[in-house]
Amino acid sequence: MKFVQLKRGLRAGALAASVLATGMAGAPYAMAQAKTSVQLGAIEVLSGPNAKYGVSIKSGFDLALSEINAAGGVLGAPLAIHYEDSAGNKDQAVNAVRKLIGADKVSLILGPTLSGEMFAAGPVANAQKIPIVGTSTTANGITALGNYVFRTSLPESDVVPVTLKAARDKLGVKKVAVMYGNDDAFTKSGYDVMKAALTKLGIETLTTETFGGKDTDFSAQLTKIKAMNPDAIVVSALVQAGAGIMLEKKALGFSDKVRIIGGNGLNSPKIGEIAGAAANGTLVGSPWFVGKQDAANVKFVGAYKAKYNAEPDQFAAQAYDTLFIVAKAITAAGAADPQKIRDALVNVKYSGVLGPSAFTADRNPADTSGVVVLEMEDGKFAPLK
Repeated sequence: MKFVQLKRGLRAGALAASVLATGMAGAPYAMAQAKTSVQLGAIEVLSGPNAKYGVSIKSGFDLALSEINAAGGVLGAPLAIHYEDSAGNKDQAVNAVRKLIGADKVSLILGPTLSGEMFAAGPVANAQKIPIVGTSTTANGITALGNYVFRTSLPESDVVPVTLKAARDKLGVKKVAVMYGNDDAFTKSGYDVMKAALTKLGIETLTTETFGGKDTDFSAQLTKIKAMNPDAIVVSALVQAGAGIMLEKKALGFSDKVRIIGGNGLNSPKIGEIAGAAANGTLVGSPWFVGKQDAANVKFVGAYKAKYNAEPDQFAAQAYDTLFIVAKAITAAGAADPQKIRDALVNVKYSGVLGPSAFTADRNPADTSGVVVLEMEDGKFAPLK
């Protein structure tokens, strides 16, 4: 477990202005340091095969944390984040929730990274009436876990249909094969969304093939699929398996015209780093992309590059905005009280790098109008033309 309390960073103008309007934010950071920190917890996958997501999320949180604290923190005190590494393990995520609540006395929990972890850990936080906010949990049913469970990531049910419609309308995709991981809550939920969207859009499914999250050999499924001559392969997978499917597809000599169409699990530059040219042409939907040219995003991308010497991905961007949303809720609550923060979160409105943010009555993201279909080329995602 690491305790993070950053003192450097850029001034978070939008947050400072918001907090200043409440009459609380004028205190300089030096004064804030003298007061007790507002304690938050974060559960992320920081080791193991899915650390690609969790490390990006932590980087987004840490950048936002430095900016918020440089602007005076919240309630005249700095924010602090206690990190717990779940390693992608549901039991570790549950234990992390218990530790953060019982030992660290946090007012709110960020994460966990994976939907399967949230299905295990979310009810524990909810039972203790501690708000828990997922930034990357996109499976169906996440916020149905309880009134203290929120998410800032668009569910697959909002994103996947947009991606598939673009593939049909712009690329002429009429028949597909489907592959999905059958041992993970996220990938199974993603498959359910894909199946329903394909039916609604009138796209024929030639075959549906399954695999395990730790599988490395996809030759049998892809050999069968190649013989059926699909226009595309629709895949619900996490990064490691997704990249393996791309590499095997290339090795089997599929035409470059047969694209991979993925869900949120494939929306990471790590796909390109692992699969190389085999990832070219992959389509995903996203509420954000690095080349977005509004002022807030340009500033965020520049600050992220300066801090980490790398470009942010969607997971870092969502985490960055989420911490500002949480800070705004704490300010509105007027105290580091979990119940008051939960009640304030419901009503928070914020405009950040992803655009306008608010919650629906069931604590999902309210604005789904900003979904962009992205295409990977040479390791980078750009809008599909």
